[in-house]
Amino acid sequence: MPKKLQPVWCLFFLLILLSVSTGQQADPRAGVSSLRYHQHQEFFRVVLEIEKIREFYSAELKDPERLYLDIFQARLQPGLHGTSYVINSACVKSLRLAQKNPSTVRLTVELVPGSKQSEKIYYLKDPPRLVLDIFPRGRASTTSTSTPAPGAQSERPAGQTSGAPAAPPKPRAESSRPSGEAAAGTESSSPRPPAPASNGYSLVRQLGLGVKRIVLDPGHGGSDPGCMSPSGLKEKEVALDLARRLKNMLETQGKFEVFLTRDSDLTLPLEKRTSFANQKGADLFISIHLNASPRKNRTGVETFYLNFSPDPAVNELAARENASSTKNIREMKLIVDKIIKNSKYEESRDLAEKIHRNLLEHLEHNFGPRDDLGVKGGPFWVLIGSEMPAVLVEASHLSNAREEAALKTETYREAVATGLFRGIMEYVKSLGKG
Repeated sequence: MPKKLQPVWCLFFLLILLSVSTGQQADPRAGVSSLRYHQHQEFFRVVLEIEKIREFYSAELKDPERLYLDIFQARLQPGLHGTSYVINSACVKSLRLAQKNPSTVRLTVELVPGSKQSEKIYYLKDPPRLVLDIFPRGRASTTSTSTPAPGAQSERPAGQTSGAPAAPPKPRAESSRPSGEAAAGTESSSPRPPAPASNGYSLVRQLGLGVKRIVLDPGHGGSDPGCMSPSGLKEKEVALDLARRLKNMLETQGKFEVFLTRDSDLTLPLEKRTSFANQKGADLFISIHLNASPRKNRTGVETFYLNFSPDPAVNELAARENASSTKNIREMKLIVDKIIKNSKYEESRDLAEKIHRNLLEHLEHNFGPRDDLGVKGGPFWVLIGSEMPAVLVEASHLSNAREEAALKTETYREAVATGLFRGIMEYVKSLGKG
């Protein structure tokens, strides 16, 4: 090769290497690097060091009694999977850390039967740590609001179980949950009665019914892209990704069977989506969409249940979402009758309100103010004929530059899925089944 061309070729290969390295996507999961525990005088503490703050969920199981803590969008550092410790504690028998699935890390705490009074879970910073404090019966109450002593945020390495007593820190904002959700999924010694919906005790609540199967419907798909952002981000792609994330969260919780109406870029008629949910015997149906508006500064969340609406804006959106329907005008009376006879109206509205509030609050808490566009009735085809409470969620706006940019990130999508998850769990708990 001529010497004059050698620098050119070197530069060419360097550019190729740079393009390959920068084209690789960073792993969105936060690494969990260590597990430590410490026996304080008043409680037993477990600490997980983690790269970034991630959403978590906890619940109790029986036979044997144990508490599990799932951290979403997380991965264990090499060598930590299967780590376990036998503990000599008043309320804890053993700890085990595992990679439950590719995106979820699970900490399992086996408890001394009948010994646990309560627990607190919260984040500490510098470095980021997820902390679990378990309080045995007959010890300090969890209503303490004292702030941590100067040494209270330090923990011993795993295996060291002595030290000066420390007051439990007050939970940080990162672990705060909407009202009514803090103990969702925790088993109690006796069933709790359901809470009334906005219009009182519906037949669902009178009969003590719960939720086992959930169908998630990623909007649009295949030849129907839905709305599209100025940069080309398609509603059908984002909706499917959000539905997959939410499915993983619900299945990780351990109490639900979750189905997707589509798990690929599939063209699926609107009528078949609700029909699919009916065939599966679903207890809830949630259709996930992204919004678009001529007002480019419009942001936020809008949630619907099946009903007629006098609002021109709602009717315009319904016309857009229903555009792919294959039904004809001669079927209008039958369709109207189905809407009028919608027996799940009260529960659908209650589910919509809880999902809407939790999603909006979670996004506002993590990403700042956005528009509360309300919970409304609307004649959406995808909700017609459902035999279960059914809602349609417009989770964010592809037409808004700020929300469009956020929707391209793992962090924001995980937050949307988390807000939906929290709303569903609050609804389940309101039935007395959480």
